[in-house]
Amino acid sequence: MAWHLSIENIAGIRRGEADLEPGVNAVRASNWQGKSSFLAGIETAFGTATPLTEGQQTGRVDLRTGEQDIAVELTRSNGTISRSGTPYLTTEYDRICASLFAFLDEDNEVRRAVRNGDNLAAVLTRPLDFENIDEQIRDVRTEREQVERELERAREAADRLPQLQQRVTSLESELDSLRTERTDLEMDTDGDADARAELSERRAERDRVSDRIERLETTAERIRETLAEKRTELDSLTVPSETDIESELEAVHEKRRDVERDLELLQAVYEANRRVLDEDRVQLLTDVSHDMLTDSVSCWLCGEETTRDEMESQLAALDRQMGDLRTRADTYREQIAELEERRDERRTARRRESDLTDRIADLESRLAETEESLEAARETRSELESRVDDLAAAVDTTREQRTDLESEIKYHEAELADVREDLETTENRADKRSMLEDEYESLSDEITSLRNRKDEIKRQVRESFSTALDDLLDRFDTGFETARLTSTFDLVVARGGREAQLDALSEGERELLGIVAALAGHEAFDVSDRVPVLLLDGLGGLASDNLRILVEYLRHRAPYLVLTAYPEHEWFDGHELSPADWDVVSHDAGADAGATP
Repeated sequence: MAWHLSIENIAGIRRGEADLEPGVNAVRASNWQGKSSFLAGIETAFGTATPLTEGQQTGRVDLRTGEQDIAVELTRSNGTISRSGTPYLTTEYDRICASLFAFLDEDNEVRRAVRNGDNLAAVLTRPLDFENIDEQIRDVRTEREQVERELERAREAADRLPQLQQRVTSLESELDSLRTERTDLEMDTDGDADARAELSERRAERDRVSDRIERLETTAERIRETLAEKRTELDSLTVPSETDIESELEAVHEKRRDVERDLELLQAVYEANRRVLDEDRVQLLTDVSHDMLTDSVSCWLCGEETTRDEMESQLAALDRQMGDLRTRADTYREQIAELEERRDERRTARRRESDLTDRIADLESRLAETEESLEAARETRSELESRVDDLAAAVDTTREQRTDLESEIKYHEAELADVREDLETTENRADKRSMLEDEYESLSDEITSLRNRKDEIKRQVRESFSTALDDLLDRFDTGFETARLTSTFDLVVARGGREAQLDALSEGERELLGIVAALAGHEAFDVSDRVPVLLLDGLGGLASDNLRILVEYLRHRAPYLVLTAYPEHEWFDGHELSPADWDVVSHDAGADAGATP
């Protein structure tokens, strides 16, 4: 679906509008006609730029996509430009991704970093700073701990179910038997109904209290056992002493990086010289004198006379030196693993100590409450037993038998109601076990994924860079064979089998590498899922045919590809936009452009 963009006082465009068609859109014009300013208008609509025309107090961009209408206004106040309205991209994370990896104008930070030969780690991984990964891990871990507690209760409930179900069946059977016995007795007895009823109630109440005492005693004993176990575990827990592990770990990391840098440098020197000797191409670098016994050559570094055997000996020494560096690097890695293990052990011990302390305090509180309830229940039972004895003396044996039956029945009815309620609660809790287990597993997987997020993104960026570069090298006739991103995100270029400096490449080659680096971030952070536009500008270093090849390569990277082109560039298979009807700053006689049009 076509998009319609309307611009007012943005960069070098006073007024202008155009339609963007799906696919390639080329703004074709000579200098100072508003090509770059049109792309700046798109960036304004997406919320990544505020290029208000110099000398103007307000500006506006309207974007109609067919699904939504975007209106962004810019206002200058006290030398500061503010934005109002809701842009296409509403989150800072999406705007950072778009600015770095989708809006590839001349000022794009990734292209500029490649152009200047800077390390690319900061720009290619910047969106990670907005993901708050450590905070997400803490939140998910807290949620998982809560699920774990609920899961433990659900498992305990599942273990209790058979016992409760058996108890319900047993009570129902006993209650039926008691009711039958009471019916038989009622046919033969009558008398002091009031005394018998009170005696029955008091005995039922006494039995309920006795049962409560038994449960409280069992609970108190279980709490004491658990409390003793936790105290023993706490006493036996050893928390490693606190040392400055982090600083020591950082120091070892730094040593390892220094050794790996030296090893990488020596490896490059060794491989280059080894290849010259192995392929017998010494004459490419220096003069060779063929003597009767051996060949003598002039060292291509110092100019001194030497022999091939002496050079082989020097390379062997260099190889041994690299072996020593590899050994040192392995030693540092072992030290790092040991330090990280010590750090994790201490954190685990401290966390377990805190958990045990909290658990012990909770158990002590529960024990105190249980013992208090137990004492009150014993006092109540003592009072009830005294009253039962008094009532029992007032009735005869038959009536006492009837009272016992009534008491037993009421006791069983009350206990059956309690057990049924407990069974229902336990069944509901046990039914949640499978769901809680799945939720716990899902949260654990989420924590693992978050922990690996940074390393995975860095790996994806490097792989995407290599893939994109290989694709483009098959299409372009560049002056370098290949390039790669190191593990520290340094850009290394190879030319003639040797590492070459970036400033030795042509402007077009550097710009091409900058675009490839930006595309690596575009792929790794799934930018195309949120930003449907890819912008290209400032590609004067690419010849017309190379620009056409690049456009063909990029046309499927986003639903809308918008680029700037000069009249002399070859025609693109897509939609061309002409700024002929736009009112741009350069049209004003003697006007100062104020912003690049």
